[in-house]
Amino acid sequence: MSQPTIPVKSKLFIGILTASEDNLWLAEKYIIKKFGAVDYKTTNIPFIHTKYYNAIGNELFKVILSFKKLIKRENIAEIKLFTNKLENKISGNNKRKINIDPGYLTLSNVFLASCKDYFHRIYLKKGVYVENELKFVNKRYEAWEWTYPDYLKQEYLEFFYNIRKIYYKQIKNKL
Repeated sequence: MSQPTIPVKSKLFIGILTASEDNLWLAEKYIIKKFGAVDYKTTNIPFIHTKYYNAIGNELFKVILSFKKLIKRENIAEIKLFTNKLENKISGNNKRKINIDPGYLTLSNVFLASCKDYFHRIYLKKGVYVENELKFVNKRYEAWEWTYPDYLKQEYLEFFYNIRKIYYKQIKNKL
């Protein structure tokens, strides 16, 4: 019989989708205050993959941040609830101005938190689900049939590959 084991902590990342540099700056300010120092950040990546977020604005872009401090995997539910509140705070009473999506990386996978149920998502708690977005196989990331198209872009794959290298150095003594 196998025995339960607690996995090593994971690498938190947060994607910020907006059309406004001011909203990006504001979100980053709150996020860094909550989760600490950033150890890797993308440039603005154009976002043209779906019309779902058109209400946010024109010429959408996404920036993805990863953080030095590692997290327990089960904490992603509270992190998602925090980012939802932050979206509402930045948007105010007006239309939606920003989308903030947290996730975490392990040596094998990239997971993304969601508040929407679907067949491939696993319920965690408090209305939060997690889905496996990418798997690391043969020294590269591979998609699932449900992987979001933006997660297949070279900029995203490079981001995850680079933060995986940082993460490996962070945990190598704990493996």
